[in-house]
Amino acid sequence: MLLIGVAGTELTAQERAWLQHDAVAGVVLFKRNFASRTQVAELSAAIRAAAPRPQLICVDQEGGRVQRFREGYAALPPLAGFGELYTRDPDAALALAREHAWLMASEIRASGVDLSFAPVVDLARGNRAIGDRAFSADPQVVAAFTRAYVAAMHEAGMAATLKHFPGHGTVLEDTHVDTAIDPRPLDVLRAEDLVPFAAGIDAGADAVMMAHVVYPQVAPEPAGYSARWIGEILRGELGFRGVVFSDDIGMAASFSAGGVKARVDAHLDAGCDVVLVCHPELVEQSLQAVAGRTLNTAALLGLIGRGALGWDGLLADARHPHTQSRLLEQLGKTA
Repeated sequence: MLLIGVAGTELTAQERAWLQHDAVAGVVLFKRNFASRTQVAELSAAIRAAAPRPQLICVDQEGGRVQRFREGYAALPPLAGFGELYTRDPDAALALAREHAWLMASEIRASGVDLSFAPVVDLARGNRAIGDRAFSADPQVVAAFTRAYVAAMHEAGMAATLKHFPGHGTVLEDTHVDTAIDPRPLDVLRAEDLVPFAAGIDAGADAVMMAHVVYPQVAPEPAGYSARWIGEILRGELGFRGVVFSDDIGMAASFSAGGVKARVDAHLDAGCDVVLVCHPELVEQSLQAVAGRTLNTAALLGLIGRGALGWDGLLADARHPHTQSRLLEQLGKTA
């Protein structure tokens, strides 16, 4: 299955045609697709109307520098601030992280969008792409935040996606633009980076997004198209039964698999349920790549959002302004 990117704030005729394809299970939205709350809701409705089957509409709305929808939405602080607060008051930090998750998920659901790819459960150990997107460098602290964040997302009617498996935080390189190689052995990864993922799976996380990082002591290829990482470790050892997303196949670190068809095939063959094709210019080739494959788009139905109030209902809920005030008061300096 594919999650595709579209170019602008309204669907083109070509994009409507793509949504008719059996392999397209949904759309990933970006800053380029956002103009206002009303427009995003209208675009989401148009996506659903254009497709013959339910569509999963997704976005990255983590907070901090990775927040695609801004005007009209809460200014969500990055996750690193919670880790800093944890050193002073663990209980307060975990409670505030739950409020952050509820606020983020509630606003996205009110917009007609199903899923924000969250939480980031990578360790904060210097990666250029992760940076302050991570809670902490301590695996046990990140595990505690992961459990809290997953529970609050579920409370808001949103499925939770752990990323980026098996851990993108320690290697320096940014996989958007570079190949990233993490030389650590599996026993070290189990004791460190895998700890938050195990906690999130135990807490009922619904999906996992793979990293494009290579761990040569475990498998020769990047984790995102490694049968060992997906089948043996994530599915087998950790017992994960949810949906496995690739990261975007337009990122530089995925190019090692070859051309677009080779990238799509490698991820699906290794055990990814869904391949992210975030760049519209790659969608046509990706659709051609899955021709003849047996695809189960129904696997994503469990990720479709539940119980959205809409913006009127959310703005009438006293928890909404109260949560924004608390986040600003406690973490505003890091927003």
